[in-house]
Amino acid sequence: MANRVPAYTLADQGIETSAEQHWNLQTAALVEQAVRRGEGVLAKDGPLVVKTGKHTGRSAKDKFMVRDAETENNIWWDNAKSISTEQFAALKADFLAELAKKETLFVADLFGGSQPEHRVNVRVINELAWHNLFIRTLLVRPESEELPGFTPEFTIIDLPTFVADPARHGTRTETVVAVNLSEKLILIGGTAYAGEMKKSVFGILNYLLPVKGVMPMHCSANIGPKGDTAVFFGLSGTGKTTLSADASRTLIGDDEHGWSDTAVFNFEGGCYAKMIRLSEEAEPEIYATTRRFGTVLENVVIDPETRELDFDDNSLAENSRGAYPIDFIPNASADNMGPVPRNIVMLTADAFGVLPPIAKLTPDQAMYHFLSGYTAKVAGTEIGVTEPEATFSTCFGAPFMPRHPSVYGNLLKERIAKGNVDCWLVNTGWTGGKYGVGKRMPIKATRALLNAALDGSLKNAEFRVDDNFGFEVPVSVPGVDRSILNPRETWADKAGYDATAAKLVKLFIDNFAKFEAHVDQGVMEAAPSAA
Repeated sequence: MANRVPAYTLADQGIETSAEQHWNLQTAALVEQAVRRGEGVLAKDGPLVVKTGKHTGRSAKDKFMVRDAETENNIWWDNAKSISTEQFAALKADFLAELAKKETLFVADLFGGSQPEHRVNVRVINELAWHNLFIRTLLVRPESEELPGFTPEFTIIDLPTFVADPARHGTRTETVVAVNLSEKLILIGGTAYAGEMKKSVFGILNYLLPVKGVMPMHCSANIGPKGDTAVFFGLSGTGKTTLSADASRTLIGDDEHGWSDTAVFNFEGGCYAKMIRLSEEAEPEIYATTRRFGTVLENVVIDPETRELDFDDNSLAENSRGAYPIDFIPNASADNMGPVPRNIVMLTADAFGVLPPIAKLTPDQAMYHFLSGYTAKVAGTEIGVTEPEATFSTCFGAPFMPRHPSVYGNLLKERIAKGNVDCWLVNTGWTGGKYGVGKRMPIKATRALLNAALDGSLKNAEFRVDDNFGFEVPVSVPGVDRSILNPRETWADKAGYDATAAKLVKLFIDNFAKFEAHVDQGVMEAAPSAA
């Protein structure tokens, strides 16, 4: 077996420590370490179960980027908080001092990105064995023979026990995620939520790839039987994971991808799925991963006696998660890649009940809706509160997009035009009225419309132009109730539809105002029209 310790060591990076260093351990060894050290327990069927403590999700308000010559004109500062080079230097010195005191460290050398010419070498240094297992599961794992010559381009140091000092480090609290793109160093402290590492690598690639003309995307992707790739954008709750997990299509990945001249490639080598209320009947492939050795379950409740799992118990977290290698999914792509897309699907769950179940978008309309990143959530859980709440997250992933959204939007528009890609807006939300009046769009209808879009037959349908949004909507589709295709006709209260549509159009227009100076006339003309 090849040596798993690279020639380029921590000392070569200026990191001095007397800790026992565990380099590039594989799954069994890391699980063994985690259990021995009391970091987690094994469930009945083999997965490692861990708790992340008070942080059960990302600490978005505690993420900072160093503002310097590299980033000053390249970062979308309206969407990012900054710290100075001096504050980062103090933080780095304190991190290195902590590392020097550790008795044990776990180091993993990994790739961000599955396409070799566009991947980035990432070294991750952890004080927790389960964190090292998590990131090794989520990123792309080098072959053994690639490790001896591995040299990191970026390094992540993750110390959950580190306590940041707001006065000294410029942080908000004792928790910190600090990104220095010039030094190619990311420091994570004061949180045991492992997803911070994964999203940090996503942020790195989202910064680096546009310069190379590669489109980074917060999306899922799959391949049809004819080799046709489809990309699914969508915020939480829109059906991104569910609709891309199609047994008749090959899964490329569930969350983060790049679109190069030759491929759609997964940034990751694993999946990170929500576990709360997971159903074996509804999501059998994901459920099966919870019965396998090598899966890491975060904040899932476990019976201490029987080691049975309870996915319905949210006492530890609503955001309970499972990390597992992508090859745990039966129909996953062997190389995490597929051809360039034939179809792009933008998913929205419109709780206002205004948008049609499917619409065809021009390249300009696709850029408009990509920059808008719209969905609508049911407002709160109070009795009697039925008014939906609009959510706009540009590029369908604003927290992870360091550059200005127009950079990603223009790249998307160029690639759509160059590849003659078909673009669709799919509403998985409400029909027949807004939330509280109407009903959820039937999944059977959504799947039928999506299948028709992906197999190309929908392009042959008769279309009408939507009065509010200007995109094309099919008038009839075989196997789908014709009435559901025209949202206004599904409402008993036609005046109520018109008023609600006018409200939604205004929300779109108001949200897009901040992008108007950054897009061309064609995209401006793709905006919905106020009555």
